[in-house]
Formats: sequence, structure tokens, C-alpha cells
Amino acid sequence: MSAKLGDIAASAGLERIHLLAWRDLDDVEAGGSEVHAATVARLWSEAGIEVLMRTSWAQGHPNTARRDGYEVIRKGGRYAVFPRSALSEIRKANGPRDGLVEIWNGMPFFSPLWATGPKVVLMHHVHADMWRMVLPPNLAAMGDTLERRIAPWIYRRSRMITLSESSRQEMLEIGFPPGHVQVVPPGIDPRYSPGSERTETPTVLAAGRLVPVKRYDMLIRAVVEARRRVPGLALTIVGTGPLRGELEELVASLDAHDAVRFAGWVSDEELLDLYRRSWLVASASAREGWGMTLTEAAACATPVVATRIAGHTDAAVDGVTGLLVDDEQALAEGIVAVASDAALRERLSAGALRHASRFTWESTATSILTALADEARRWQSRPWRRHTDSATGT
Repeated sequence: MSAKLGDIAASAGLERIHLLAWRDLDDVEAGGSEVHAATVARLWSEAGIEVLMRTSWAQGHPNTARRDGYEVIRKGGRYAVFPRSALSEIRKANGPRDGLVEIWNGMPFFSPLWATGPKVVLMHHVHADMWRMVLPPNLAAMGDTLERRIAPWIYRRSRMITLSESSRQEMLEIGFPPGHVQVVPPGIDPRYSPGSERTETPTVLAAGRLVPVKRYDMLIRAVVEARRRVPGLALTIVGTGPLRGELEELVASLDAHDAVRFAGWVSDEELLDLYRRSWLVASASAREGWGMTLTEAAACATPVVATRIAGHTDAAVDGVTGLLVDDEQALAEGIVAVASDAALRERLSAGALRHASRFTWESTATSILTALADEARRWQSRPWRRHTDSATGT
């Protein structure tokens, strides 16, 4: 695979690629977007491509580092990273580049306004109602207006990549041109595979940041309701975040200490063991670009019960890899169905394994690089390219 990636890059003259991302993998708030970026960067660097990733400062980590063969520059706070990254690229402070990947995670870097040369933009999903969940009303309105009315016009000529067909449809609805938006699903690490026997009593696993968009309060209430019909049912929540105290208070108010366990941060090995031993994985999230916990669980032959949202509808197949539901009551019913019906679990487990086999990180890295290579060849064919080469280092 490294040879194939190297050939794609060499054919388009992509020796040096810069990635702009909001957060680094070592950030305390790192999630699926950061795992995605780091995995693609690693695979590209293994193929001999010089990769530089520019992010905001990560707590307790130096400003510069090397990880898995690529360079990481962490400078600027949560908001300052956007203008500082753009200025660094304009001034070529990070050296020349042959291609640029902008990772748009809520707030864009506005690369069409300042970047010349080949580039692609990776947008995981439309944030929509997420703005109201994480920001005060005035700022939420500004974020929504930027995403829906301003940014699509600025990026109207950009090559866009998103993770799922449902996210692509949402992007088209807010004004992105259909011909400019490509779907490239994320991969699944090979370590996720079936293994340990299931726990003796029914267990539900949920993993992710403890933030409003994940709606863990809804999931906790659903599990408590389901437990009335499935004796011994218990929920394990993996992850850290600002809502930990609030969620613990909810558990106490429901007198559900026996039903809910907060595992906090766990190692990759511990998470893998939890995927393999749990009876099902659940998510009540309001919005996802994909739903990586659903496909990771599927690779471990663990079915899912999740909300029917953009991203989830691509990561899981209703009735095949798990159950997709529309509200809190249906979430509880779905958990009861999977936890209490062994035949259903077995059928969904088999379907989950088949579905998960479609997704590899090698395919993801290849598709994104191919899109960037196409842009590089298109750029090189322009008759006026020689007048702008000096601005990009190409």
C-alpha cells in the first residue's frame, strides 16, 4: 500500500503536503477527527511523503514534535490557530508545500481566500444545531450563519471531501455544488476484531467525549428504562469531558449507580476488550460526521443501537448491523430488543462483521491523496501556473 500511495504522490509531484487541523491527536479534547487526520498523515509519511500537520497548542506538549514519521506544529489557542495558521502558510514559515489539506471542523480556515496551489478540504459534517449546544445564543447564531450562508459561497470552487453520503446531502442542502463534494468513509484499525467472550450479564458500551452533542443524558435515561425489562443491564461510558459531573448527578437522581459506570479514559487495549465483551454499543448523539465507535464495534462483531442521524445512517445499517432509532423511548426499546433476544444479537453481529470489512484506512488515505493528486495535475495544466508557483513552493 505504501508503494501505491508513493506512486500516486510522485505522479502528481506531491512531495510535501501540509495539513491544517483545529486540534492535535495529543489534545485532551481529541476525538474522531483527530484520529482520522493522524492516521492519514501516518500512512502518507510511511509512503515517503513529507507531511506537516499544523494545529492549535496541545496541553502539556511542546510546540513542535514528530509523530509516526510526520511533523506536528502546535501553536495558537482554540481561535488564534485559524489566522495564525493562514499567516504561517502565506509567509511560508513552515516551508514550501506541493499540496494542502484543510480539515474543517466547525470553524473553517478559509483557505480559498489565501491559499494558492493544489488543495482539498475535508469537512466531517455540517454542525447545524451543534452550534446551540456549545455556544451562547449570539455566537451560535454567528456560527450557523457562517456555516450555512457565507462559507459555502467562499468554498464554492473548492474540492470538498466528507465522510458519508448523508453528510454530503446536508452539504448540498446548504449550497455546496454537487460536483465538488466527494464521499470518502473513514477506515477501521485492523486491531478491532472479534475476541473475548461476552460478559455474563447484559452490558451496553458508549464511548466518546462527554459533551452536549453526544446526549449521554438521553442514553442514561434510556438504559435506566430498559433495565426495568432486562434485569442486570448496565451501561459503561468511556471518555472524559466537561459534562462528567452533571452526568454523575443525573445518575444519582435516578438512583442508578448500579446501572451506569463511568470508566473515564481507557487505553486502546482496554477499549478493544470492552468492544469485544459488550453485548451492544449505543449512541444517542445528535450529530456525527460518521460514528467511528459504531464501525469499530462492528469490526468486533458487536451490534449497535443508535440515533438515526447523518453519519450514523452510513456507519450502521438498520436491521443489519444494529438498530437505528428516532427518540429516547425508541432508544430504550432498541436496547431491550438487542439485549434480550439472542437470535437477533447473533444476526446483527454477523451483519456488523460483513459491513465493517468494507472500511480500511488504506482505502481512506488513498482516496484523499488521489483527490489531491487530481487537483495537483489540474493546477499544473493551467497556463498561468508558472506565475504563482513561487507563492506555494511548487
